[in-house]
Amino acid sequence: MIPFSVLDLCPVPDGSDAGQALRNTRDLAGLAESLGYRRYWLAEHHNMTGIASAATAVVAGFVAEGTRTIRVGSGGVMLPNHSPLVIAEQFGTLAALYPGRIDLGLGRAPGSDGLTARALRRGLADADDFPRDVLELQHYFAPSEPGQRIQAVPGAGLDVPLYILGSSTYGGQLAAALGVPHAFASHFAPAQMRESAAVYRQQFQPSERWPKPHMMFCLNVTAADTDAEARHLFTSVEQQFINLRLGTPGKLPAPLPDRHHRWGAREQMVLQSALSEAIVGSRETVRRGLEAFVAEHRPDEILVTAMIHDHAARRRSFEIVAEVRDAMAASAPISNAA
Repeated sequence: MIPFSVLDLCPVPDGSDAGQALRNTRDLAGLAESLGYRRYWLAEHHNMTGIASAATAVVAGFVAEGTRTIRVGSGGVMLPNHSPLVIAEQFGTLAALYPGRIDLGLGRAPGSDGLTARALRRGLADADDFPRDVLELQHYFAPSEPGQRIQAVPGAGLDVPLYILGSSTYGGQLAAALGVPHAFASHFAPAQMRESAAVYRQQFQPSERWPKPHMMFCLNVTAADTDAEARHLFTSVEQQFINLRLGTPGKLPAPLPDRHHRWGAREQMVLQSALSEAIVGSRETVRRGLEAFVAEHRPDEILVTAMIHDHAARRRSFEIVAEVRDAMAASAPISNAA
C-alpha cells in the first residue's frame, strides 16, 4: 500500500484566530494518527495572517505531544532563513523528546515576501548556499567526533531523517545527489512536477538510509459526501490562491455563498497554474482521481493537504481520503514474492 501522509499549513479561517487554528491542527493530527496516516508535516510561512505555522519546530512539538505514534515534522523548514546549527538543535530537541518520530523536510524558498525575508535577517543570496547548509546540517546530526568544537546538543547522533522539498527541478537534483527522499509541491506549483520526478529518479545516488529513490508528491485533496459539497468547500482555497496572486493575502475565506459561481478568465489562469493537480469530489471521484495519479506518476508516498474553512468538514475530508486509500489497497493486485 502506498503510504498517505498529511501536510498541514495550519489555516486560520476568517472569523477565527491563530490559537484556534493550532488547536485544530493538533486535533487533526490525532485523527490522522487514528486513521493510519504515516506522517504529519507542518510548513514554515511568515507574515501570512492565514497560516499559523511560522514557528514550525514549536508547532511540531505541540503536535508530537498530542499524539503517540505518527511521525511529525516539517514540510518544510525554509533553511536559508536559519542557521543550520539552530535547526539541528531545534529538531534534535524534538528527536530527544519524541525518539523515532521526527522528520526534517527542508526547502530553499523564504516562505515569505522579500520585505519579510529581510526582516528575518536573510540575504537574497542565502538561497544559493542551500546545498552547503544542508550538508552542514547533516554534519550536526552525525555522531560527534573527537575534538569536534561545535556540536548540536541535543542533535548529534540522533535519528532525524532529512527530506528535500521542491517546486522545480532544483530540489529533485539536490535530493538525488544527497540520496534522500524528494517531496514535490504539486499542491501549488505543478508545472515542473513530472520533470523533477524524472530527474530525481534518474540521478538518484543510493545512501545508507535510502538505497533507492523515495518520491513524494503533495496533493490538494478536498473530499466530501457529494461532488457538489466538495466543490463548494474547495472555493475557499481557490479564493485564497487568487487573493495571494493579487497581492491581497488574508485568512482562509469561507466558501462562496453562490454554489454556481464561475471564475473569470483571469482567475481561471491563476487557478490552472496552481491547482491543476487538485482532486475534488465525493469518495468515488476522489478514488478515480487518486488512482489515475498513482498510475501515471508512481508515487512512493502521497502527502495530502486540504485548506477547508470548517474544521468538521476538514476532518471529514481526511476520513474519506483514508477510506479511499484503504479501498485502493484492498483492490491492488498482489505481487508474487520471489
